[in-house]
Amino acid sequence: MLARLARLAPPEARLALVGGAVRDALLGQTPLDLDLVVEGAEVEDLARATGLRFLFHPAFHNATLTLEDGRGVDLVRSRREHYPLPGHNPQPEPGTLEDDLRRRDFSVNALALKLPAPGERPTLLDVVGGLGDLVRGELRPLHAGSLRDDASRLVRGARIAARLGLRAAPELLAQVPDALAAAQHTPRLWAELRLLLTEPRPGAALRTLRDWGAGGLLPGLDLLMALDARQDAGTPVSPQVYAAAALHAAPDPAALAGQLGLGDKPLRLLSRARSDTFSASGTPERLLRELLRPESYPPLTGKEVLALGVAPGKAVGAALAHLAALRRSGEVRNVQEERAALRAYLGAPAELQEVKKP
Repeated sequence: MLARLARLAPPEARLALVGGAVRDALLGQTPLDLDLVVEGAEVEDLARATGLRFLFHPAFHNATLTLEDGRGVDLVRSRREHYPLPGHNPQPEPGTLEDDLRRRDFSVNALALKLPAPGERPTLLDVVGGLGDLVRGELRPLHAGSLRDDASRLVRGARIAARLGLRAAPELLAQVPDALAAAQHTPRLWAELRLLLTEPRPGAALRTLRDWGAGGLLPGLDLLMALDARQDAGTPVSPQVYAAAALHAAPDPAALAGQLGLGDKPLRLLSRARSDTFSASGTPERLLRELLRPESYPPLTGKEVLALGVAPGKAVGAALAHLAALRRSGEVRNVQEERAALRAYLGAPAELQEVKKP
């Protein structure tokens, strides 16, 4: 696909694979996101020439191609940009490939593989020393005001550092106070925090933020770290579970869910995990409940109360409601105590077998 794009471009154009794809390939990993910078050619014309489905973004003259296997490739017009105010969208203007690399967030994300013309070999472009930083395992912002201009870069940096095992350069740590001061004026920061919850180990990413002095951007570090430990032990943990754990630690879970743009699924999951509703082993509700309420246990089910002698029909619901009330009041603390309470309930006269109020 890359070779085909290079052939379709006019002779004077320069195309380069940039950013995370180059970084990850140099680390021996499979790149997931493909970003191509185009200099000297119209992005929309090039996208159309591929014959693939694409979406053109006229504000930045970018296009997103959809490959036959469903993956996306972003074609980006090379540009310079400046931030009129911290947290606001940058103002772009046309620039060279080198300009485009210098406008980026971190040096390890400013590496480029220039696609060759026919008969040439691809070349690695490193105009800001990113390769040396990658070898040293260091994450360095490109500009003195990089994190002040866009505080979301702080969260993105923590995600990258945790995932790739990079340490923060002194220049990065020096910019953290300015980034925190600009955070409330940076709407993109919430999108980056939402992406943090989809990282392979979100707890490690949030711990990195804490170590940099920015752990207050998202609550729930201890819970997220506990979920990381579950994953390390072989238990799959979905982003929804991580999101629900973060919401649990928030003073106003619904407000945080709205800021992060999470929708209502994590809130519903959190509500089920906090309840006494039966959840089978291995379900997200059960996993989260075990962390939020270590003292909780799987309560008796309708099938089990039938087996213990409750008559079929409405009596099953009444017995389950009685046991739920005992759980809420703390009068039963395990399934053995539930069985004993049920036997006592069944032995009481019918007129006394009322649902106990919490």
